[in-house]
Amino acid sequence: MVKTLVIIILLFNGTVVKDHISFTPPIDVMDCWAFGNTYYEVMSTHRWGDQKGAPDFRFDAMRQGWYLNDGRGTIQGHYCE
Repeated sequence: MVKTLVIIILLFNGTVVKDHISFTPPIDVMDCWAFGNTYYEVMSTHRWGDQKGAPDFRFDAMRQGWYLNDGRGTIQGHYCE
């Protein structure tokens, strides 16, 4: 039986896509979840947001997230099938 890791991506043009990565067991659900987290670390870079400087020192958390290294968009989540 083939398992699939599905990565949910929000492209910068507003389109939501799902990247499917198939693999064969003996990977269980927890291994699949860890595989998804590893995908984040390899394929994207995390940003904490934008810190504004003086005089107000505001923090823009809306820019926080996992940005794909290929410049397509951001990772919104993942699940295993």
